[in-house]
Amino acid sequence: MKPLIVASVLLLAACAGGGAGAPPPERGPTIVSLNPCTDAILAEVAAPGQLLAISHYSKDPRASSMEAAVAARFEATGGTVEEVLALDPDVVVAGSFLAPATRAALAELGMEVVTFDIAADVAASKEQIRDLAALAGDTPAGARLIARIDAALAAAAPADGESVATLLWQPGGIVAGEQTLVSDLLVRTGFANAAPARGLSQADYIALEDVVAAPPEVLLIAGGELGQSHPVLGRLGDMHRARFDTSLLYCGGPTIIRAAERLAAIRAAAS
Repeated sequence: MKPLIVASVLLLAACAGGGAGAPPPERGPTIVSLNPCTDAILAEVAAPGQLLAISHYSKDPRASSMEAAVAARFEATGGTVEEVLALDPDVVVAGSFLAPATRAALAELGMEVVTFDIAADVAASKEQIRDLAALAGDTPAGARLIARIDAALAAAAPADGESVATLLWQPGGIVAGEQTLVSDLLVRTGFANAAPARGLSQADYIALEDVVAAPPEVLLIAGGELGQSHPVLGRLGDMHRARFDTSLLYCGGPTIIRAAERLAAIRAAAS
């Protein structure tokens, strides 16, 4: 081989190898999430291997806001200090209701603890996405998720611009108040939360008799109480009735996309 060619090959090999002194690629902190809502967002914005575990709620179809296939990719923890310590994360992400004793114990063990409130509307959920993506070290991933949410909400917005009076009947027979994420989603997808007009606020109870006496235009049933499946509801001819999965009620992030799609389908059927 000619000397010039040998020199070129050696130079290319050195460049490809990066050299013995090249710094390793920057890596975000390892994370354990103890909250089902942050579970779903972190599963979208964290790098492979960065999210060490999610909450056990996300493994339970009755409490999860994640697709089962997504939740299956991660270990789960019950949230005890011992379980988290065994995973040895850099950061623990939890809800604002984390027990003070648990938070103090985790901090004493050298783990950063970051808590998040329940998002009260879409804007608050977007802010959480930005914060969690920044925490994970991938701000662009957060921006991509927000763009998907914006696209889903735009697609779900009613073409006629009108609002349909709707009562969302949740587990336990309670209704959703105005200052909730799901109420914001109702407005954005062509519904008007009928609870305030009835003098009801967040988590107020409504009986079957009250629904039958003054049926809303649309009744969304997200619970499994006896009254919520009573045959009399099927005889209210001017009322459209539809199921709304409980997994879509409380969390933001990617859950907004599925909720918007479901609400758009219900709005189209009700029209």
